[in-house]
Amino acid sequence: MSKILYIGASGMSYEERGQWVYLAATTIAYAAYLVLMLGRAGTTPLTEIEYQPILLWTIGAAVTGSILGRIAIEIVRPSESHREDVRDREIGRFGEYVSGMILGIGMVGPFILTLVEADHFWIANAIYLVFVVQAVVGAVIKLVAYRRGF
Repeated sequence: MSKILYIGASGMSYEERGQWVYLAATTIAYAAYLVLMLGRAGTTPLTEIEYQPILLWTIGAAVTGSILGRIAIEIVRPSESHREDVRDREIGRFGEYVSGMILGIGMVGPFILTLVEADHFWIANAIYLVFVVQAVVGAVIKLVAYRRGF
């Protein structure tokens, strides 16, 4: 595939803009989760904190933020086309391949925690972390491919 040159915000494809929004929503939501969890902890051990509502709300916020962010960007600066081209498909395929490997390898940690019968807190947080790392790595790889090519 030929080298892709970055032209600026107006030159971004619909898919590239979506990756920026997805990356921002994922990282902000996970950072909020960590801040809320650590803020709630104080002198209480982490495993005794009621983490489930915070975890579910931040995941929901990431999904909602990603959707609303994409809509907002399209309202402010509409894309010329919403159709995927060959470049978008190849970049998407490559990014999903790499992030899928990250997910597969990363899930070894939560699997081991399950086998040693670790507290559910640690298992759930390990799974959440792996999903966040997978999402961030996948989005970054796609964005690098959009800017620099393969």
